Amino acid sequence: MRRALGRRLGGDSLIYLEGGKPVPRNFDVEYVFRQSSDFLYLTGVEEPGCHLVLDPKTRRETLFVPRVDSHHRVWEGHVPSPAQAREIFGVDRVMYADELKKFLGRRKVAPKARLRDALDELRACKTDGELALMRRASEVSGAAHRAVMAAARPGMKEYELQAVFEAECLKAGLKHLAYPSIVAAGVNGAVLHYRHNTATLRDGELLLIDAGAEHKGYAADITRTYPANGKFTPRQRDVYQIVLETQKACIEAARVGVVSADLHVRSMRLIAEGLKSLGLLRGETDGLVEGGAVRMFYPHGLTHMLGLDVHDVTGGKKRAMPNPTKVPVRFVAKLEPGFVITMEPGVYFIEALIKDAALRRKHKTSVDFAKAESFLDFGGVRIEDDIVIQADGPAQNLTDVPKEIAAVEAACAR
Repeated sequence: MRRALGRRLGGDSLIYLEGGKPVPRNFDVEYVFRQSSDFLYLTGVEEPGCHLVLDPKTRRETLFVPRVDSHHRVWEGHVPSPAQAREIFGVDRVMYADELKKFLGRRKVAPKARLRDALDELRACKTDGELALMRRASEVSGAAHRAVMAAARPGMKEYELQAVFEAECLKAGLKHLAYPSIVAAGVNGAVLHYRHNTATLRDGELLLIDAGAEHKGYAADITRTYPANGKFTPRQRDVYQIVLETQKACIEAARVGVVSADLHVRSMRLIAEGLKSLGLLRGETDGLVEGGAVRMFYPHGLTHMLGLDVHDVTGGKKRAMPNPTKVPVRFVAKLEPGFVITMEPGVYFIEALIKDAALRRKHKTSVDFAKAESFLDFGGVRIEDDIVIQADGPAQNLTDVPKEIAAVEAACAR
């Protein structure tokens, strides 16, 4: 990866990256450190205070590490020596960070914008080694989701179920989450980035849990929605099936050369047709999609890149392309082998949208608002898997968590 970066940038300029620094939380306490993704990608170093200098001309790689004293070792324990760090991280040379300024001297350093674009290009397509790390993150996260399915009961607090998920990840040796866990009972499932995790799960409600761990920095991002008492009601089953069939169709369609924005439009059309069948939307499907009525119930994107960041880089200027659709889409890219993306359609009944006066005027002929209001106690349904785009044929699904209705109910059996 370091050599590939040097080849992309070339020239006489040095390539310089600074690793992450500790961030104070309060007096004498720091936030849990997580290395910057670019530095982790190029070095594998998970400790703070390091630097990397690459010389494309000589192909020499120099890692700079903090100089530590005996006082530091008393409080923090063993720190690899430069010789040990050289062997562990496979660089040509290791020096101390306080030598960096003198080392750089007056030599020219590659501009940050060029470096950013080159790293985005490199990180977009995952190597076999990266995919192995992502499979482990997904395997552990999937097991943790299944543990929550088995544990969930009416009367439990959201944070109790959060604890079940995170304990399973810790027991498997994955100490870091890829993002703060969303554990949303009932109406909280309609809050897309719900964070409180303090409510009580009640009989007859759905539980939406969006949670994933990371392994050596590589993320899993999985969402499941299921009934607190283990059995979907007819209304829950109807909405859930719309989301499930939409997700399955979009995973099947995710092939090399397909544009992510087109996949999103496909998901909007399928959800619009499903909501029409429930009497919540009315009119031509194209109009419901292009006019935005379906976004009343499905206000987010279908997919995003996944890797060292849970919303990973999208490939730099080389892969930039205009949105080919008539609807706003954040992630626009032509899918390539080695891309890892999420697939996460959803349907939500969000009071802030359904009761918005301007939206009610705009969509008065397209949305049955009286019926939509009858769903305000529902919350939402989201189903999210992580998939790898293959050179030939269908995508590979990294996620192994029940999602078919019968399998979900079996996993939640009391």
